[in-house]
Amino acid sequence: MTTLVIAAAILLPAVSVRAQPAPDTASIWTLQDENASISASKPTDRFYVNGLRLGWTSPTTVVPDFLQNLGHTLWGNGQQRISFDLSQQIYTPVNTQATIPNPRDRPYAGLLLGDFSLLSDTDDSRSVLALSFGILGPAAGGKGIQNGFHNLISQNVVNGWNHQIQNTAAVELLHERTWRLPIATVAAMETDALPSLTVAVGDVRDYLQTGITFRIGQGLNSDFGVPRPRPGLSGGDAYKPTRPFVWYAFVGADGQAVGYDILLQSSPFRGGPHVGKTWDVGELQGGFAVMAFGMRLTVAYVAQTQEFQGQTGGLHQFGSASIAFRF
Repeated sequence: MTTLVIAAAILLPAVSVRAQPAPDTASIWTLQDENASISASKPTDRFYVNGLRLGWTSPTTVVPDFLQNLGHTLWGNGQQRISFDLSQQIYTPVNTQATIPNPRDRPYAGLLLGDFSLLSDTDDSRSVLALSFGILGPAAGGKGIQNGFHNLISQNVVNGWNHQIQNTAAVELLHERTWRLPIATVAAMETDALPSLTVAVGDVRDYLQTGITFRIGQGLNSDFGVPRPRPGLSGGDAYKPTRPFVWYAFVGADGQAVGYDILLQSSPFRGGPHVGKTWDVGELQGGFAVMAFGMRLTVAYVAQTQEFQGQTGGLHQFGSASIAFRF
C-alpha cells in the first residue's frame, strides 16, 4: 500500500503551466472488443477470453464546473473531458469441457463494470482519474454471453460456469498519466514515445503499472495511443484528428506489480475458487491506428506473461480492435 501511495504522489504533480489544446465540441462514441480466439497460441478461448466495451466521451465544452475545478487542481492547465464506459470481461480456465474445473487452473469469472472518468489534456500529456462500479459473478452475465455466442456459431458450450466466482460488488479507483514525447520527423513520418504510469486500488485489482509505446506515422498529436480496457497500455478514447488522414503503427510494453486480483484470488471475506497470483505481469503489444472522416479504427495484438502460479501454455495472446466516431 505504501508503494501505491508513493506512486499516486508521483502521478499528482504540482500545478504547472502547459500549453493546452483548443476546445473540442465533438462527442466520441467508442466500441471495442478483445478476444482470445485471435491468437497464435494453442488452445485459444482461455484465461482472459473476451472483453467488450462501449464508451462515450464528452466534448471539452460540457464538463461541469466542479469537475473542471477538480481537474485544474489535480493537474493544472488542460482541457477537461468526462467519459462513461460500460464493459464486460469473461475469464475461463484452459479446459472448458470439464463439468468440475481443475482447482489449480484459472477460475471462471464474469465482470461487469460501469466506469466514470475525468480526463485532462495538454499538448504533451493526458491525465485520467477513473472510478468504476459493478458486479463480479453470475450477475455479470459471463455464462449467458459466452454460451449464447458459442450456440450461435455452433461451437461447444462451456460446462464449468456453475463453479464461477460468486457475486461480489466491484469498486475500483484508477489514476493514470501518459506523456507524449516527439522524437523526430523522417521523410514526412513522425515518431514519438508515450511513457505512462498507472495506479489502481479497489476490491477488483490493486496494481502499479509502468510502460511505454513507440509510434511512427502521420498526425501523432491526434491522440495518446490506442484504447485498451485496463489493465494494459491505453491511450484512451479521446482523439481529435489534426489532418484529414491520420495513421500510425506502434509497439509497446508494460510491467505490472500486482498486489491483489479478485479474478484470481476470489474475495478474502467469502472464499471461493482461487489460484495463487503472480505479482509481476508483463505485456507486449503492437498494431496500428487509422483516422479519417471523423472515425478512428485501432487494431492491436497483445502477448501477456503468466498471471497466476501454474499457468500453462506460454504467453497468453489475444487481439483487440476498436471503432470510434466523432459527432
